[in-house]
Amino acid sequence: MIEKFKTDTLEALEIRISVNPVLNSFQHVVHQYNISYDLIETFLHSMQMDLENIAYTTEEYDQYIFGSAEVVGLMCLYVFTEGNVEMYEELKPFAMKLGAAFQKVNFLRDIKDDHCRLGRTYFPNVDVTEFTEQSKKRIEEEIARDFKIALIGIKKLPSSSRRGVYLAYLNYRSLFKKIKRLTAGQILKERVRINNGKKLRLMLGTLVQPEISWS
Repeated sequence: MIEKFKTDTLEALEIRISVNPVLNSFQHVVHQYNISYDLIETFLHSMQMDLENIAYTTEEYDQYIFGSAEVVGLMCLYVFTEGNVEMYEELKPFAMKLGAAFQKVNFLRDIKDDHCRLGRTYFPNVDVTEFTEQSKKRIEEEIARDFKIALIGIKKLPSSSRRGVYLAYLNYRSLFKKIKRLTAGQILKERVRINNGKKLRLMLGTLVQPEISWS
């Protein structure tokens, strides 16, 4: 099925239309903003990696993060910069860090479900059956570094997309802060989420907060 989906995706890009409404919308955006096909193929490859039950090595982890999250940030950046090649190149590393931070937060939140239900462990050198506070802290430090770098780039985005991306950053950072307050044992027992009221408050705060105070 995934091979057929890859074929359908490439066909939609080639002939610029598809009976699949998602692919038809996607090919339109790809052509409108000249998104690199290499990013799309890399993303599809990472999605295919998920078909196997696997404990990821450091190399596989980096490869998966790049293909499943960092390239998504880069595809979005094509849209946000609207053909400004110089701005795109400047903001690339920040977009990649933001995508990576989002994905790693998802991994940490879903670590139990990924391991027990899907049979895979994304974080290298982590034994989920003996998930320790030390392992959790090491992962959190990695995510915190990604968020810190990503914020620099968010502040440099065009005004048309800056607040929207910052809101996504705030939502994920809020989820991350909630995860940090839990123990390693609690992470393995409950799935953390941000309630809709909190999301609404973050959105309203983003609209009225001066950009100079963003953190």
